[in-house]
Amino acid sequence: MSHHDEQEFEKAFWGDCTNTFDEEQKQYVYAELMGLQRNGYAFDLRGKNIIDIGGGPSSLLLKCYNLGVCMVVDPLPYPKWTKERYSLKGITVNAIRGESLTAKNFDEVWIYNCLQHTDDPGRIIENAKNAAPVLRIFEWIDIPPHPGHPHQLTKNTLDEWIGCDGNTIELSGNGCYGRAYYAVHHFM
Repeated sequence: MSHHDEQEFEKAFWGDCTNTFDEEQKQYVYAELMGLQRNGYAFDLRGKNIIDIGGGPSSLLLKCYNLGVCMVVDPLPYPKWTKERYSLKGITVNAIRGESLTAKNFDEVWIYNCLQHTDDPGRIIENAKNAAPVLRIFEWIDIPPHPGHPHQLTKNTLDEWIGCDGNTIELSGNGCYGRAYYAVHHFM
């Protein structure tokens, strides 16, 4: 599929963005494995500045409080109301590809269930490492490419791009099924 077709596939998946429960319930699994501590159904950021690469229309940042400067980076044209919801929470939406990210001086970058949808996952990891000293990541691995998912991510490729060893787990529940890679990496 062309880049345009891949993006259209993902856009169609989200539809009008009014029912995102399936993906949002998975986010609590991702967050736990990414080392985020829950307080009920929310996460205290303690004023940290966070970039969520590929956060889509319902980023984990919407489930946080005590936000610092926070940004969602996602190139898809989601409905206007999703951007307004982010704005009400003080979250900036930057409608660019993660491959184009040039941000610096953030505390953390979060990437979850994103990289297999992109053109150059290695470049996105490099940009994340330049943006913040901490990377929290959760990605599905060992899934062959298919429409909307042009890459097969593996533990070895992710470890190589990141420059650190991550963890793997086999999940079966809470909407999450399959093999996954997760880690909290500190670079500085």
